[in-house]
Formats: sequence, C-alpha cells, structure tokens
Amino acid sequence: MNLETIIYLVGVVLTVGAAAGLAFVGVGELRVRALRRGRLAGAGATAPGRPSEPLVEKSGGLFSGQILSTVRRLGQQSAVRDPAKVSLLRSRLMQAGFHSREAPVIFLGVKAAALAVATVGVVMTLPMMMNGKGGNIGALVLAVTVAGAALMGPEYVLKARRSTREREYSEGFPDLLDLLVASVEAGLSLDAAVSRVTEELERRYPNLTIHLRFLVLELRAGRARKDAWTAFADRLGIDDARALATMLRQAEDMGTSLGDTLSVFSADMRMKRMMRAEEKALGLSAKLTVPLILFIFPSLLGALMLPAVVRVMAVMAKN
Repeated sequence: MNLETIIYLVGVVLTVGAAAGLAFVGVGELRVRALRRGRLAGAGATAPGRPSEPLVEKSGGLFSGQILSTVRRLGQQSAVRDPAKVSLLRSRLMQAGFHSREAPVIFLGVKAAALAVATVGVVMTLPMMMNGKGGNIGALVLAVTVAGAALMGPEYVLKARRSTREREYSEGFPDLLDLLVASVEAGLSLDAAVSRVTEELERRYPNLTIHLRFLVLELRAGRARKDAWTAFADRLGIDDARALATMLRQAEDMGTSLGDTLSVFSADMRMKRMMRAEEKALGLSAKLTVPLILFIFPSLLGALMLPAVVRVMAVMAKN
C-alpha cells in the first residue's frame, strides 16, 4: 500500500467522521431545543395572569450576538453530556480570571466550535490530498496542524492565562500579608484589615484585588471566616493561599493571637520570596550560556578576526 492510498483512506475516514459528528451535534441541538420549547410552553401555560405570548426568544440581532448564542448552545450540550466536570472547569476558569456564571458553558462552546471549524478545514484539505504528489504531504501537515490547534488551543490559552495570574498572585501575596500584619497590629479586625488592604493593592495587583473583593463580600454576607478564606484560597489556586487559610482556621480553633500568627507567616513568605529571587539569580548564568555561544561569541570572534583576515588578504594580493 503506497502513501497516496493511505492518505486517501485517512481523508475518507476523516470525512465520514466529520459527517457523523455534525449529524450528532445537529440531533443533539434539535433535542435540546425541543425540550426547552416544551418547558417554556408549560411554564407559559401554567403562569396565571400572563398573556399567551411565546416565551422563546426570536433569533436575530447582531452577528456577534448570534455567534455567542450558538457558542452558548454548543457549550450547554457539552455541559449536559458531562456535568461532573463543570464544577472543576468553573474553578479553573476562576483561577484564570473568568468569573462569569456562564464561563464554563462558553468555554465548552468555544472548544466545540473550534473542533467544528477544524473539521471543516480538514475536509477542505481533502482535494489537496488527492491531487499531485507534491501537495499530499503539505495538505496532511496542514490538516494535522489545524486539528491540533483546535484540540489543544483553548486549553493552552486557559493554561497560559492561569499561569500568568498565578505568578501575579504569588508575587503579591507577601505584600498582602505585610499589609494585613500592619493593619491588624494597628488595631483593626481581620475583616476590616482585608477591606483596607484591598484598597491599597488595587493599583499594583488588580487581579488579586478582584479575589479580595469577593472575600470581603462573602465576609459581609455572613459566611464563616474559615469557609470564606478556604474559598478564597481555592479561587487563587496557589499553595501560599491554602497555607494561610489553614493557618487562620487553626488560629481560630485554638484561640491563638492573630497578629503574632500573621507576623510569623508574613516573615516566612518574605523568606520564600527572597529564596525565589536568589534561585532566579543563580540560574541566570546557566540560561545565558546558550545565547552567549550562539549569538554573542560568533559576533565577537568575527569582530576580532575580521581585521586580521582583511590584512592577510591584502598581503596575499600584493604577492
């Protein structure tokens, strides 16, 4: 079996899979719409004193709104198929900075839409695969690239955004603890200290401030302090926040001094930050070795050897 036959069979399999996937998505969409219409019709019929108007929103509006509505419907279908992962996905999205209630649905919809676009792109590369010998490998590479980008792209973007936020949280957490210690030692309660620290950190660490505002709102709403700090640590997703939540819970259970506990924990955080800075400084020489060898050393060697080479060429030309 030669390479062209293999590529042809792969194209046929991809086409059949794409058609089956589109049919499955279409059937699921029709089923969800039928269930939604039935529920809305039942709610409209049982509601007393309301005119008999259709409760289903009419399609239309701006193009972006239609796209968002389609993405949301695709995400709802994915969430209905696997509801166990929605809570875990919601936690990951909150750690990445997406705090909307519809964020998991939209993310799943974006993944489904990207997969559908990749499927269409792979199908469009089939004529290139079936043509001359020169275009087969290029078309196959293009199809694999598009499929890989669709499968891994949303997860990569989420992971990169989450890593950036976690880096900011780790850098701002020692400053948060220092300000908390100063506020508590000045006579403020822990809840009032958190409100004050939120105002101070708003310009330097805006993303961390968002989570602090959530913490303040939960404390004002009457949630237990240990539960609110545990939820705050889960939203941040860093070990320092989890350690602080555990420390506050133990201090509250044992009745120890909150100011002394925060002072010890803040000193530990400052030591960890200094150790991270020293680790980066010590690893800088090893990271600079490859750029020195590849870029700076050849340029320096050329600058030193070029005059001698020119002089030798001039002497050889005279002779």
